[in-house]
Amino acid sequence: MKVTERCFETTGRTTFICDYSPPRGGATEAFVRPSVDADFISVAYNPGKAVRVNSAMLAAFIRYDGRHNGDHNGEREVTFTLATRDMNKLALQSVLLGAQLLGLENVVVVQGDPFTQRDLQRVKDVGDYTATGLIAAITGMNQGTDYREGQLRAPTGFCIGATLDLTRDIQQEARLAHRKVEAGAHFLITQPIFDVAEAQRLKETYAELSGQELDLPVFFGLQVLEKDGIIFSSVPEQVRRELDQDRSGVDIALELYQRFREAGLNNIYLVPPIRRGGARNYAAAQAVLAGAGRT
Repeated sequence: MKVTERCFETTGRTTFICDYSPPRGGATEAFVRPSVDADFISVAYNPGKAVRVNSAMLAAFIRYDGRHNGDHNGEREVTFTLATRDMNKLALQSVLLGAQLLGLENVVVVQGDPFTQRDLQRVKDVGDYTATGLIAAITGMNQGTDYREGQLRAPTGFCIGATLDLTRDIQQEARLAHRKVEAGAHFLITQPIFDVAEAQRLKETYAELSGQELDLPVFFGLQVLEKDGIIFSSVPEQVRRELDQDRSGVDIALELYQRFREAGLNNIYLVPPIRRGGARNYAAAQAVLAGAGRT
C-alpha cells in the first residue's frame, strides 16, 4: 500500500510511520523484528554512515517476514530511504528497479549526512543527484523514462517521500519543500519537532512563497527520548530537564502527541529512542503507539 493511500486526515485518525535502523550484519540473527503497530515501517539508509543492510532489501524482507512468522499484522507496510550521497545515477536507478521487482511502493529520498574530512580519507562522496534531482528522476521513472531518457520496459509506480528540517530557517525549508513538491514528491516527512506551531509556520510560509497551499500529506516528526540516549541539539532545554528529573520519555512523547492531535496533525513520523552505539528502543516506540490507542 502506498503511503498516500493510508492518510486519514479528514477522519481524524492518526497515520504513523515508524523509523527503523537496519542491522550492521546480514545474518538473520542480527535482525530485530520491528514489533511496532505503526502503519508503515520506514527503513533508514545507513544511519551513522555505518555499513548496514541495504534499506530496500531489508524493507522487502520486513514486508514478508510478518506473513511467515505469525505477526498479527501479517504482511507489513514499509517505506525505504535512499540517499544520493553514495551512488551515481546508474546505480540509484538500478536499485529502484530492484525495489520495484521486490514489490516496494514507497521511497523516501534524502541527501544523506555529509562525510567528514576523516571519512573522505576512506570513502568518496558521489552526489550525482541532489535530493530534489532524484525526486524528479523517480518521477521520470514513474513515467517510464530513465536518466538517459531511455524507455524502461515498464514504468515504476513509486510513492515518493521527501524530507524537511524545520529547525532550520523556515523560509529556506518552505522553498525547499516547494521545489521537492514541484519535482514530484507525494508526501513530506519532517525531522522531530517539539512545538506544534512550527507546523503552522511551515504551511503559512509555504503558501506565501509559492502562492499555493501545501496540500499533500506531511508527517511531522515525534521523537521518543531516553535520559541516557542520544539527544540532539534541537531538543528543547525544558525537555532535557524533564528527562534529567527522570520523567519518562514515553510520557513526554504522549503529551506532545496530544498537542499534535489538538493542532490537527494526524500524520506522524515516530522516531524511537537512539541509544549509545546506535541501538534503537522499539519497545518505547510501541509504548507510545499503545498510549495512542494503537494496540
